[in-house]
Amino acid sequence: MKKKLTALLCGLVITLAGCSGSGREKTAGVTDKAAAEPRVLTDAFGRAVTIPGSVKTVAAIGGAARIITYAGCADMLVGVTDMDKSNVTAMPYSVVNAEHFARLKPVGSGGSNDTPYHEALVMAAPDLIIAMPGSVEVVNDVAAKTGIPVLGINPAAMFDESFYFALELLGKALGNEEHCARVITYIKSCARDLNDRTKDIADSDKPRVYTGAVSFRGGHGFEGTYGNYPPFTAINAKNVADETGQSGGFLIDLEKVTVWNPDIIFLNPTNMNLVNEDYAKNPAFYDSLRAIKEGNVYTQLSFNYNWTNMEIAIADAYYAGKIIYPKRFEDIDPEKKADEIFTVLLGEPYYAKLAADGMEFGKIAIGNK
Repeated sequence: MKKKLTALLCGLVITLAGCSGSGREKTAGVTDKAAAEPRVLTDAFGRAVTIPGSVKTVAAIGGAARIITYAGCADMLVGVTDMDKSNVTAMPYSVVNAEHFARLKPVGSGGSNDTPYHEALVMAAPDLIIAMPGSVEVVNDVAAKTGIPVLGINPAAMFDESFYFALELLGKALGNEEHCARVITYIKSCARDLNDRTKDIADSDKPRVYTGAVSFRGGHGFEGTYGNYPPFTAINAKNVADETGQSGGFLIDLEKVTVWNPDIIFLNPTNMNLVNEDYAKNPAFYDSLRAIKEGNVYTQLSFNYNWTNMEIAIADAYYAGKIIYPKRFEDIDPEKKADEIFTVLLGEPYYAKLAADGMEFGKIAIGNK
């Protein structure tokens, strides 16, 4: 059964990789005349939006360009944000699309405080604007000031229904429904696989784990942690930070970590300069922790950069599973699995690019030990 599932997923990855370029599948039974007639779609904010029957060009504001990439439609973009054009390794979609995005004029600032450039949007003249701003007020304002139809998407988190809805909506709007359906099927298969491997493990048999140096609203040192950390939640891990009742990124009192004394620690390698600076000031704290004394400190790659890099988050979950439950993930090669995931969502392998910039899976040293 496992061999059949593996063969099925491999076939799915190959198919997705072949469909992630500029070609889009036509929906069976749709005539050219019908395609020319305007359509009404309901977006993530419950807005009924009339869009062209055939969308050829699109602009993205907020974090929408990433989801458009997952939908296999990045080649349709005629406008992206300054953030999208930054070509940053930690934002894989900005790298795989760097050549195309470099030719486009920005239509917004991007980031958490994205400012749409209304005049630039009008000049780009897309058939449709895809907005991921987090508020319906921004969507309505852009539609009113540009006169261009705007579809709002609002994917909330890893494996969340709002993410699947966003892909389904883009598939319908941009004429790539089959591709989006296959991406959704693959992502859901990862969610099931991660859960199925770990759901029957008793809490008493689980190591206590902690993730630190997490980036949220900027980089943080060891005290930067995350409640309901998505890669841990996906594998039913015992995250000590969940005992606080907090969710999302927050700063923890280091004395609390001493009380928890986790069995395994995961750290973001891009913030190790902050961790090591603090180690130099307070080595006794770090040297007292069980995980550090026993060498059980590993990497977790930062996946929050201009919203969630879903592909990195899923890859993180598989790597964490491999470390926390080695027997349950003995068939998983984290690097190969990461590239399988990247190929589905980005259209190409990407792990080597991350590793070249110091973002790789492996043990990590604190204080240059």
